[in-house]
Amino acid sequence: MTGFMADITLGSCCMFVLVFFQVLSADVHRGHYIAAVYEHHVILNPNPTAITSRRSALQLMNRNLDIYEEQVIAAVKQGAQIIVFPEDGIQGFNFTRTSIYPYLDFIPYPDSVTWNPCKEEYLFNDTEVLHRLSCMALKNQVFLVVNLGTKQPCNHGDRRCPPDGRYHFNTNVVFSNSGTLIARYRKQNLYFECAFDTPPEVDYTVFNTPFAGNFGIFTCFDILFYEPTVKLIKEYNLKQAVYPTAWMNQLPLLSAVEFQQAFAVTFNINLLAANIHRPDLGMTGSGIYTPSESFIYYNMENDKGKLIVAKIPITSGHETNNNIQMSFSNSPMDNQICHKEDQEAHCEKAEKGAQEAPPIFHGEMMYDNFTFMPIMEAEGEIQVCSNTLCCSLSYQRLTVSKELYALGVFDGLHTVHGTYYVQACALVKCGTLNYTSCGQEVTKATERIDFQLQGNFSTAFVFPLLLKSGITLDFADYLGWEKNHYVMQKKGASSGLITAGLYGRWYEKDCNKHLVQPKVMCQNE
Repeated sequence: MTGFMADITLGSCCMFVLVFFQVLSADVHRGHYIAAVYEHHVILNPNPTAITSRRSALQLMNRNLDIYEEQVIAAVKQGAQIIVFPEDGIQGFNFTRTSIYPYLDFIPYPDSVTWNPCKEEYLFNDTEVLHRLSCMALKNQVFLVVNLGTKQPCNHGDRRCPPDGRYHFNTNVVFSNSGTLIARYRKQNLYFECAFDTPPEVDYTVFNTPFAGNFGIFTCFDILFYEPTVKLIKEYNLKQAVYPTAWMNQLPLLSAVEFQQAFAVTFNINLLAANIHRPDLGMTGSGIYTPSESFIYYNMENDKGKLIVAKIPITSGHETNNNIQMSFSNSPMDNQICHKEDQEAHCEKAEKGAQEAPPIFHGEMMYDNFTFMPIMEAEGEIQVCSNTLCCSLSYQRLTVSKELYALGVFDGLHTVHGTYYVQACALVKCGTLNYTSCGQEVTKATERIDFQLQGNFSTAFVFPLLLKSGITLDFADYLGWEKNHYVMQKKGASSGLITAGLYGRWYEKDCNKHLVQPKVMCQNE
């Protein structure tokens, strides 16, 4: 078996679980390990801005921790050696700075003290949550990765110390299978989290395990930025990462599972990603990802959490998953229709006479102004450009439908809900047959399309997105650089295409001194 997805199963299936664990355990010694992530339907405070007591805060958090404990037991029965829980899964979210305070644990810097909260609860005050988590890890002999809110006192000699004399951090913690606190990571890139502070210095956190070596750790919005995520992976040559998140899906380019898989493929790592499950807030999508296989959960229809357990190989860095070259009836761009956004003239080449150019139009996608061109024929090649980025598409439509697809390109600074520079080529299914619907969120499609998509990206960091009907994932047949163009090819898809995209992040251009950066407005207290 190469992997396993599981719900909580107890009682009559225990014999099966035991046999399964024995089979998996033998494979661990051959370069595999067993990982678990849990997508948690968090129990929220109905009035998070109200001031409450530590006792009341602990009552709420213990309700979520009760579920955590059930899932740890279930995962370990299936052989899990490490389990990851989502961001904000213990206390919830939408607090003010004042109202979150009773929910915060104190945490010492792990490098400054060796501490097992389960065995040494008396060492520090306000560590009830850490104590319970440590005991979970110890009792079940499992590595435990959890997100919680923490506090750290500071004084006014620290110029960044907040006026109330304390830092509040969005924090990931890691416990070894003995219950010892072995790692702490404080989230760097906050997303409308006015209750928390950005750390005074960037954390680059790595922890070691006996079954898979080193893991990196980062949180939610961090995945889109160079600091700390990309630098951490590159400088420590990491091949495994854990990723608690509370991600609100945004189609067509940034659904949780879509980008999580793209990240694992781009960096050739194993990624253990645990998301919150709140479909009412657009939050679902967790998975265990290798560079060539994904075990995912995405469900907007019910309110139940989900445990995923999988046996995955320890990534050495030598794996490849995209080696298949594909060909079309014509070589790329032999018959081409291209459009340069800043030119009036269209260019056109055809073997048999003149061909009318498809219309060029602009539309909003992901809050950005994309330049689009529809695909009009059963097969063909088109090109669209924006600023310095030109995207080329060679395609063959395998099924006949009335669905509208368009190739979109964007090369610019994204400034809504965060500021970061994006270069993107994306073939997307439009919401209707109207051009104004291109870029809308779509979850179903019937048309299967063979394609080659490429762009002359100015950044080396390009994330391949391949999303099928029903928010299911696929892998490209080929990915790679050819003559300064990044290329993705796919042939023989089994279901309808929602998105085929190349999402480039040009990190160096995130901070443009000539542009006004948007401010995140926090709620007044």
